[in-house]
Amino acid sequence: MKTIIVPTDFSAAAYNAARYALGLASQMGASRVVLYHAYELVVPVPDMPSAIPMVDPEDLKAASEEGLEKMQRELATEIPANVILDLRAENHLLAANINGFCIDQQADLIIMGTEGGSQFEEILIGSNSVDVARHTACPVIIVPADAVYHPIKKIVFACDFKHIGENTPIGTLKSLLTIFNAELHVLNIDHSGKGLAGETPMESLLLDTLLEGHNPIYHFVDNENVVNGIMDFSEKEGADLIFIIPRKHGLFEGMFRRSRTTQLAFHSHIPLLAIHE
Repeated sequence: MKTIIVPTDFSAAAYNAARYALGLASQMGASRVVLYHAYELVVPVPDMPSAIPMVDPEDLKAASEEGLEKMQRELATEIPANVILDLRAENHLLAANINGFCIDQQADLIIMGTEGGSQFEEILIGSNSVDVARHTACPVIIVPADAVYHPIKKIVFACDFKHIGENTPIGTLKSLLTIFNAELHVLNIDHSGKGLAGETPMESLLLDTLLEGHNPIYHFVDNENVVNGIMDFSEKEGADLIFIIPRKHGLFEGMFRRSRTTQLAFHSHIPLLAIHE
């Protein structure tokens, strides 16, 4: 049984992610989609003014369950045949608890929405989606607020060709490529060869060996801005999904960090798949 977890805060972006998940469930052959709401109970702090209203935990739980049931009703006509839409509400911090919840539910994938802003960094920075992607071992698909599900046929893997053997989650990637039956484009963005090292040819050969049977297509693109380069290429290629490996101080961190010198003046309509190294 394949299980997809959809954390929700009941926003329009969360509803959009749930619809995306239900569409993807058919392509993946998943039999279960779980709408998950992690609500936070604020713990009283000593010496705080007593006038601050305290929330009854049972009221919080009831409100969470009511929101999930409403969401389930509104999505009822979009649930594919042979897919169960489950509901779970827990008093937890989402990012801190999501990994344990996924293990408990034997989840194969997390799908989360992002609130809209006109720029890619405004859409994603500081969102729960990024926190979840950083804190779970489960693959995460981050769905922009205006993305509409259509079958995943082409994936762009943004790759820096560094420590391929140690850092690339080959098993999970190959499993998803097989499930999606998708075309894989391996993309390296560089400018004037500054980011390429002497090991790059060997690393690319190793990746080709590890991805044997999936026939990856390689692209080396010159662009001063890595994120712009990835997005420009992916949009021109008509990619359905961008795959990236979250690494501390790596490309993933750079994609979701405000830059004082560079503003990302483009829109993202392409979901992002994050799988940890």
